[in-house]
Amino acid sequence: MIKIPSPSTAHAEQALALTYAPASAKPALAALFALDQMLGKIVRTTREPMVGQMRLTWWYEALLKLDKAAPPAEPVLQALYATVVPAGVSGPELAAMIDGWDALLDPPLDAVALERFAAERGERLFAAAAHLLAVEDRRIAVAGRGWALADLSLRLSDPVSRAAARERAAIALEQALTGRWPSRSRALGALAVSARFDVVPRALPEGSPKRVARLAWHRLTGY
Repeated sequence: MIKIPSPSTAHAEQALALTYAPASAKPALAALFALDQMLGKIVRTTREPMVGQMRLTWWYEALLKLDKAAPPAEPVLQALYATVVPAGVSGPELAAMIDGWDALLDPPLDAVALERFAAERGERLFAAAAHLLAVEDRRIAVAGRGWALADLSLRLSDPVSRAAARERAAIALEQALTGRWPSRSRALGALAVSARFDVVPRALPEGSPKRVARLAWHRLTGY
């Protein structure tokens, strides 16, 4: 199993970036990214792959049912049911993101697994967020892939896997951050900007003044 240590910071820049979204979309976006964090926590805290797969299966089945019935008393599921599903992102679309996390439970973490993780976690997550923001831009999918791989690279203990994830992330993020991002999509653009800081040589720590200022510049200009 891939060992992913707990992050040293509590997604501070992610929280900041999501404040750039229109007010009407913020509750749904918060619920969507809370799901992503919950799935990541399952993988991070699971020692036995079979146990992890059982826990992910529970979430998969619970998400599938969101279109048909009210969820059990689980806060993330209830938030998704109240905000994300009514906005047009279906339970099956949310459940599909689990396939990306499942890729981390079945070593080795080779190029195929990294591709699956990037597409099924990152691309699907950003596609759902784009739907909530009512924006269409081919760069969003690429940004999601790069963001997911950059985040993964920070959590991996194996240097070879970490380097491979970082290299793929850098390429995707460079492509995604070409040109000006429209105002409605800048919350996602800011996530990509933040992720790019994490994959460059001598990366600045999260929350440093230069990083925060760069996110603010993206919010103002789209670049």
